[in-house]
Amino acid sequence: MTRRLGVAVVGFGWMGHAHTRAYLRVRHQYPDLPIVPHLVTVADPEPGRAEAAAAQYGFATAATDWRDVLADPRVEAVSITAPNFLHREIGAAVAESGRHLWIEKPVGLTGDDARGVAGAATKAGVRSTVGFNYRAAPAVAEARALIAGGAIGRVTNARFRFFSDYAAHPDGALSWRFTRSHGGSGVLGDLASHAVDLARHLLGDIEALVADTTTVIPSRPTVTGAASHFSRADGPPGPVENEDHVHALLRFAGGARGVLEASRVAVGEQNTYGFEVHGTTGALAWDFRRMGELSVSTGEDYQSQSYRTVFAGPGQGDFGAFQPGAGIAMSYDDTKVIEAAGFLRSIADGTPYGPTLDDAVAAAVVLDAMLDSVRTGAWVSL
Repeated sequence: MTRRLGVAVVGFGWMGHAHTRAYLRVRHQYPDLPIVPHLVTVADPEPGRAEAAAAQYGFATAATDWRDVLADPRVEAVSITAPNFLHREIGAAVAESGRHLWIEKPVGLTGDDARGVAGAATKAGVRSTVGFNYRAAPAVAEARALIAGGAIGRVTNARFRFFSDYAAHPDGALSWRFTRSHGGSGVLGDLASHAVDLARHLLGDIEALVADTTTVIPSRPTVTGAASHFSRADGPPGPVENEDHVHALLRFAGGARGVLEASRVAVGEQNTYGFEVHGTTGALAWDFRRMGELSVSTGEDYQSQSYRTVFAGPGQGDFGAFQPGAGIAMSYDDTKVIEAAGFLRSIADGTPYGPTLDDAVAAAVVLDAMLDSVRTGAWVSL
């Protein structure tokens, strides 16, 4: 029997919209889900934003204070899409109130923050899902299956890249993302966290690393009020307190070596997210901008062995929930619908589906190790 689950969304920037659209669509793609989300309330401190969200999407109520969400007995699960510095406080409070939580990465500013939320969720016995959505792409699911099945032999080396130009313009607004107290470790938490999760998802635990970071644009114009990734401003300049770029060398527990690089100021790059994985008999490559394509090189030729393009289709990941045949394009928003379905199924079954707070903790530990390596200039063991 299908039951209704009262859900709330806290924070209504881009991710708040993405989570809400996913809740509204999830029954379209997954009609057999035993739980149907019902939009109860939305909270955001920016004047008028929550009310506009309620009018647009059909939330029953709107609030400016996230604490009001936890005072509403109709709310059984909460999406936390607020800025990073609020993740620990809100996440722990949601868990302690007995509500399930779908929280965006990186789950706070540090590994301690992520552990705090994870510990609260474990103690309360609630389910969790974390917004590492790139692993939900069906082509990534196929890559993981090929690697696990030995299709490319023993993995020898890999490269993970997350390049974006959203902060490349020097007039990009000095929003909370560029401050240490609110945005944490800059591009590490914003983009490298996704790269770390993909690396772990495909190749297993990272054993040791050495890293370097830099701030390319040291000051930006200040802005009044809310600002998105892409906002420009013309206010007085203020200092950028965190990192624009990171690159790291990785050693995986299985013996493979890796390179991880992320930048928010990469001119010419728009969401250039992906990986290349090489093995003793083959290789795989994926680019988010061609999300449904996986480049595959397998066989026994070794030398002069070319790649072929494999189009994701039914039977690979959750593709079949969206399209009936291979090669039909999926979207970023579809990956969030997959996350929503996993979240709701985990609540119904009591079994985790997709990335959880344990994955957030593991990624945060790697990011902390990168910062330690930057400070010491040395390899760090995890």
